[in-house]
Amino acid sequence: MRNLISAFALALVALANSIAPAAAPAASASDDIRLAGAGATFPQPLYERWVVEYQKLNPSVKIDYQGLGSGGGIKAITDKTVAFAASDSPLTKRELEAMGGADKILEFPSCVGGVVVAYNLPGVTTDLNITGALLADIFIGKVSKWNDPKIAELNPGANLPDLPIVPGYRTDGSGTTSVFTNYLATQSEEFKSTVGVGKQVKWPFGQGGKGNPGVAAILKSTSGSIGYIEHNYAVQNNLASFAVKNASGKFVKGSPAAMAAASTAAVDNLKANRLVADIWNQPGDEVYPISSFTYLIVYRDLNNLKSPEEARALFGFLSWTLSGGQELAKSLDYAPLGEGIRAKAADAVKALTHNGTSLAASK
Repeated sequence: MRNLISAFALALVALANSIAPAAAPAASASDDIRLAGAGATFPQPLYERWVVEYQKLNPSVKIDYQGLGSGGGIKAITDKTVAFAASDSPLTKRELEAMGGADKILEFPSCVGGVVVAYNLPGVTTDLNITGALLADIFIGKVSKWNDPKIAELNPGANLPDLPIVPGYRTDGSGTTSVFTNYLATQSEEFKSTVGVGKQVKWPFGQGGKGNPGVAAILKSTSGSIGYIEHNYAVQNNLASFAVKNASGKFVKGSPAAMAAASTAAVDNLKANRLVADIWNQPGDEVYPISSFTYLIVYRDLNNLKSPEEARALFGFLSWTLSGGQELAKSLDYAPLGEGIRAKAADAVKALTHNGTSLAASK
């Protein structure tokens, strides 16, 4: 009898297995949504942190950000080889035309940063002051020694050495270069007419490096060097940087608070889908004068992405950068966006579509 019962039980199990639905396969790496972004090295430390934190909340979304420089990011988004791009300077008319026109593009600030002028000067332990006009003279070669009277006049008591000044600059197409050269052009007509402004210019002398990390490496290894880099890179590499005379006549060092102060008046200048504004050389006692927004760039209709799932994943990430992501900015020496700017950017992101379908409505 016992054997009969056991056989009957086994038969029931076999029958149940034959009619039960198959178990869902375990999620695999192939089920992940993968998004690529590229561009500015200016905000790269923040974007890399954003990716890590966002993926903790959304493990199936894998995001890869490559710091190619603003020029590299703009080329990649124009060629539609990435989901999003990043640039420290607004798109030019030619760049917009290459992407289909301004009505096809959303360009919005992600945070506020600053281009600081750092230096490697052994034996000098005091903070140094400088003006925009003097910086322009240094980068065009009119002031070539650290003990030049023009530098000494701004820094009484500093033990300035008889050492050649070695400028460090970006070799790649760079929004950081665009910000720095545009600022110097407001300080010196000679600089404007010789070196000029833009993402890539011809510097008369010095050493070149790729990306903010490349210029930071020059500054760390070369005595007497001076270079322009994003504030975060100066802090992380323990590099000294100048207090720069601002439009109100005050010498101010780069800091999240001083950079945020430069952006406060910009909210009224952010219009429609091109939420862009230049914020260097702004008035105010507490303003750092070489401040800048850095921007994220996407197509308004995300048809450069293959699937609705990819588009929704990018929509989710962009939306999060303007909410939870902003809280991380200050910890990495950037300034978060002000509430008014953040609200305008969030409204613009809500208008994104994929093949004409609203992504906000399809969440």
